[in-house]
Amino acid sequence: MMKKVVILHSDVAPDAAEDELDCLQQAESIAESLRILGYKPVLLPFNIDLKQTLTRLISLKPQTVFNIVETVASKGSLIYFAPAILDTLRIPYTGCGTQAVFQTSNKPLAKKIMRDAGISTPDWIEHDGFYSLSYHARKFLIKSSWEHASIGLDEDSLVHYTSRTKILKDMNGRKDKLGGSCYAEAYIDGREFNVALISGKTGVKVLPIAEMLFQDYSPDKLKIVDYKAKWDADSFEYNHTIRKFNFQKIDSGLLSSLREIALRCWTIFSLRGYARVDFRVDKNGKPWVLEINSNPCLSPDAGFAAALQQAKIKYDDAIGLIIDNAMK
Repeated sequence: MMKKVVILHSDVAPDAAEDELDCLQQAESIAESLRILGYKPVLLPFNIDLKQTLTRLISLKPQTVFNIVETVASKGSLIYFAPAILDTLRIPYTGCGTQAVFQTSNKPLAKKIMRDAGISTPDWIEHDGFYSLSYHARKFLIKSSWEHASIGLDEDSLVHYTSRTKILKDMNGRKDKLGGSCYAEAYIDGREFNVALISGKTGVKVLPIAEMLFQDYSPDKLKIVDYKAKWDADSFEYNHTIRKFNFQKIDSGLLSSLREIALRCWTIFSLRGYARVDFRVDKNGKPWVLEINSNPCLSPDAGFAAALQQAKIKYDDAIGLIIDNAMK
C-alpha cells in the first residue's frame, strides 16, 4: 500500500494575489514529486475553521504531513497554527516546529533573539514603540512584522529618520498596506544574499549561496527585493533583479561568514528540515541578518529550488530528504 502524505497548504481563494496563489503551485509540484517517490499525496487546505481541519486530518490518517501553510485566513500572523495543530494531533510533519515557526515569522521577535545571541541584525523600531538603536542609522524601511513574500514592500517603504515620533507616525500610515503590525528596520546600503539550508542524511547542509543583483538600477533607485521584484512579472524590478551563484575568489571569506552565521541561526532557532536566511552586507563587508524564513517557498522556479540545482540535488530527491527528516 502506498504511504499517504497530506500536503497541508494555505486555504487560498481563487481570486487571491499572486503571492498566495503560489502556495497552490508549490502544493502541486510537491505532490508530483511525492508520486514519483512512491507516496500517495492528498492536498488539504488549512481552514480557519479549526474543527473542520482537525476532523479532516484525523479522518485521512496520513503517515506524515508536508506542511507548507503560509497564511491562515490570509493572515501571516497565524502561520504557527498549522504546526501547533499537528503537534496536538501527534502527526509527524515536515519543516520547522511550532516554536521555530512562531519565533522566526514574528520578525521583530526574531531580531531580539538574534541580537541577544550576538548575531548582527539591523537596528529597528517597533509599532508599539519598542526600539533597539545601537548606531546612527538615518534611513529605515517600514516592513510587515508577520506577512511573508515582501507584502507591502515598495520604494515608498523607505523613510528618513528624524525622530521616533515621526517614524511611528510613518508606520501608522502604512500598517493597513502591510497587513497590520509593522516595524521600521535600518536600511543597509549594500549587497543582498540568500542562504538556503536543508537537512541531509548526515546533518544540515548549506546550499550554494545566492546573491541578488539589481541590474541597470539607476543610482537613486532603491535596491531591495520588494513585492514587484518577487511577483510582478511585467515590472522593471522583476526583470532586473537577478540571482547569481558564481563568485570571485575575493568573496570567499564573506561566503564563509554567511555560511557560519546561517548555521548559528539554524541552531539558535532549532530549525529543522529546510530553511533560508536572508542577509544584507554593508559596504564594509559586514553581514547583517534581515530575517529567517522557516517555511521558504518550494516552487520549482523559486530561489530554494535554484540553490538545489546549483548543489546538483534533484528537486524530487530534495522532497524525499524533507519527508525522510520528518519521519525520523
